[in-house]
Amino acid sequence: MRAHRRDLLKAALGLAGAGLFGPRALAAATAPRSLSLHNLHTGESLRATYFEDGAYLPDALEAMNHLLRDFRTGEAHPIAPGLLDLVSILRNRVESDQTVQVISGYRSPATNAALRERSHGVAAHSLHMQGMAMDIRLPGVDLAHLRDAALDLRRGGVGYYPDSDFVHVDVGRVRRW
Repeated sequence: MRAHRRDLLKAALGLAGAGLFGPRALAAATAPRSLSLHNLHTGESLRATYFEDGAYLPDALEAMNHLLRDFRTGEAHPIAPGLLDLVSILRNRVESDQTVQVISGYRSPATNAALRERSHGVAAHSLHMQGMAMDIRLPGVDLAHLRDAALDLRRGGVGYYPDSDFVHVDVGRVRRW
């Protein structure tokens, strides 16, 4: 017997109504989310609450888009809210209250192509070009610990670049390099 999507949705709602997801899970899903970021290339910093009262805040998302723009071209692109969530969860997971240092956020196709010509480590279809990836580090947090915490989350790709002192995180498929 094949379950239909509507039946699965009803079952999930029933489980939620029965309290199996619990009030703590519901509170966590609707709790305010904030990030403190510093773009190492532009020198700009931003601390913003980007999710509140169960919704993403358009003005805060726009400010994040600007901060995470391609610093080479100045071009901004919408950053996936799930990426902001991932970085926020990761920061909490490593128990850091430090500002996240951003090496790279959005990359325009032109920038990505130029970087790809200089390095074999740049993907042709990089998730940076879709606003779905960030290269980061956290002051006071061992880079290997940051990588391991990101891997444990299993929320996307994790690249480890100890020689360049950053970890790549994205909200694509789960993978590592």
